[in-house]
Amino acid sequence: MLPKSYAKWQLVYYYYKKWGDNEHFDLLLAKIREHIRIKKGQNREASLGIIDSQSVRWGNNRSLNGYDGNKKVKGIKRHVVVDTNGFLIAVMVSVANIHDSKAVLLFMRVLKSLLSNIKVIIADGGYRGEIIEQVKNKFGYIIQVIMRPDRKNVTFEPVNKRWIVERTFAWFDNDRRLCRN
Repeated sequence: MLPKSYAKWQLVYYYYKKWGDNEHFDLLLAKIREHIRIKKGQNREASLGIIDSQSVRWGNNRSLNGYDGNKKVKGIKRHVVVDTNGFLIAVMVSVANIHDSKAVLLFMRVLKSLLSNIKVIIADGGYRGEIIEQVKNKFGYIIQVIMRPDRKNVTFEPVNKRWIVERTFAWFDNDRRLCRN
């Protein structure tokens, strides 16, 4: 289904596979992210991250999946850290029944392996408790939990900075392959 202006699909696939195996796409995305951040007057690398997870239905019944009782979703859970522009910094996938506070230690190891300059991570209430101190001691990240204010009105108000990661999840849902993982 390639346009006529492209080479034969076999050649396109060869280079796609070669570049993917050599992590050229990761390098390309990092350079584009840096370029956009500089263009917006920001530092080259982000120092603030926003973490959240999303439970997603999993169509393949033969692979590992779990059941997220809170969201009533059978499938997997995507854990992401984004910068203040909504660009992905780190991604981890787990079964859906793993709570955020249990997965965060493994996810911080993934983030640390990427050698990012993140120092402060904004999170929702799923990351509160003694896990904040454990992450600070093991990895040096400061997790700031920002909760929704307890108000009686039912109007929607986005929580400062945390809405950015929710927007990134909405971007995922625009792709037909990512809306159902």
